[in-house]
Amino acid sequence: MPGNDGNCHDDINTLQRRLAGRSIALFLDVDGTLLDIALRPDAVRVNSRLAELLQTLISRQDFSVALVSGRLLADLDRLFAPLRLPAAGLHGLERRDAAGVVHARDASAALGAARQWLAQHADPRILLEDKASALVLHYREHPEMEQQCRELAAGALRLLPAGWKVVPGRMSVEIRRGDIGKRDALVAFLAETPFRGQHPVFMGDDVTDEEGFEYMNAINGTSVHIGCSASAAQFRLADPQAVWLLLESLCGRSA
Repeated sequence: MPGNDGNCHDDINTLQRRLAGRSIALFLDVDGTLLDIALRPDAVRVNSRLAELLQTLISRQDFSVALVSGRLLADLDRLFAPLRLPAAGLHGLERRDAAGVVHARDASAALGAARQWLAQHADPRILLEDKASALVLHYREHPEMEQQCRELAAGALRLLPAGWKVVPGRMSVEIRRGDIGKRDALVAFLAETPFRGQHPVFMGDDVTDEEGFEYMNAINGTSVHIGCSASAAQFRLADPQAVWLLLESLCGRSA
């Protein structure tokens, strides 16, 4: 069965051989995959090396590229400007296809009571990120608050209708709808031009990426986990810098 046990190794050479010469549909998570995770989500920046690499990829006929992230589409556009890539935001709750058409489900109204309850009860040391259609409790700056974050999320969940769930992440806990995820975004992209017919590759680093890895495995695509934790992904890269090296090598650039 595909997967790895959490041993921290790097499969860059194996991936280079597997993907060499293929026409690739490349789906990339952002935080922890393309970018190092910062203490706060608004502290992340895209440097010139990554921007140039993405521009090179999208200019090639043998690559198509989409971002698949937990961030809002508007946040992705701000980070990667002036690039405006096909992208799935909020784990697939909103998605912009290659033609620029946005497909979105607005779930913000349902979060009203939970949003207010968390604002009243969350410790000031916890960062409450309001994504309109999802809520995230971040404790990266205060790891000792993990248990409280989980308890707060569970309390907020009781104020929501059926179909919502709590999803643990890397130093965070997210409250979001449970009926759509990154797998759905990948399925939709792969049914469309230019991704249809290309070899699909999905790279991610977090729990929310596991359903995407499992889908890639099921359709004989390539799944790549970034980091050292156990995962269903077939392959592993150590960190975002290893991702850049792989993509540069696939572009024929010096790594």
